[in-house]
Amino acid sequence: MKIRNFAAAVATAAFATTAMMSLSAQADGITEFRLGILGGENQSDRLKNSACMQEELTKVLGVPVEVFAPADYNGVIEGLLGGNLDMAWLGASGYAKAYLENPEMVEPVMIPINPDGSTGYYSIGFARVDSNISSLKDMQDKVFAFGDPNSTSGYLIPSIEIPQAGYSMKSGEYFKEIKFSGGHEQTIVGVMNGDYDGGVSWADGQGAWETGFNNGAFRKAVDSGLVDMTQLKEIWRSKEIPNGPVVYRKDLPADVKAKLTDYLMNLIDTDKDCLYGFVGGEVKGMKLTDHSFFESIVAARKAKIGG
Repeated sequence: MKIRNFAAAVATAAFATTAMMSLSAQADGITEFRLGILGGENQSDRLKNSACMQEELTKVLGVPVEVFAPADYNGVIEGLLGGNLDMAWLGASGYAKAYLENPEMVEPVMIPINPDGSTGYYSIGFARVDSNISSLKDMQDKVFAFGDPNSTSGYLIPSIEIPQAGYSMKSGEYFKEIKFSGGHEQTIVGVMNGDYDGGVSWADGQGAWETGFNNGAFRKAVDSGLVDMTQLKEIWRSKEIPNGPVVYRKDLPADVKAKLTDYLMNLIDTDKDCLYGFVGGEVKGMKLTDHSFFESIVAARKAKIGG
């Protein structure tokens, strides 16, 4: 009897140990993966462009992958800061916001490489061809549109560089009015439709204007049939801006990060079309990066907005 009780006790203890080990293994791994997609274009297009990645990451990671496409940049940033998202491709200013609020939550891992091997892009000021606006000098008493307050090219950099060029960005001082459109797509369509006299969006600045450059918001708008670039013209261009990073939640398990990095770094060879949709145009591939690449943008955001 005592032997049976002892055996039962051993079996119970063994089961408990196994259960604890199982729970520990589950806690150390992931049961789902959550991908955040920045705003700037309509939700259906963003979800469509990320569908291939959602499908493949499910296979790579072996867990269900959910895609979240909040209406604005801040929705993705707050999702990362709250631990509710595991990965996203941010603009440099979006990363700077996340870093300044909590440097322990996210880490920049890689950036897209432009077709010529460069790793930067530009904020492009533009207006309609028939507007008689050829430069910022012609924008006095006109309506100017930014995109999103957390956009690097759609707000942070032009809001710094345009005043440095001598044009106040306070409504009524030089421009008749300064507005936020809500995103890059909204700015492009708004200028095209005459809702704004001019605005800013982003592009790598390479390739043909008519196709919306090689990659960026103009290229996405052209691909979606939303804009005819021959009806628009460039009126201003910023200095080069560091390409935004793909970021991971910092406390993701190391093996998950390794699988993600391997998949994304090889995507140019395994599924070029999927990468095209993810980054919004033609690229050469992806390149590993770290926080040091974005220190100038972090400093600019801290000086401009605080943090």
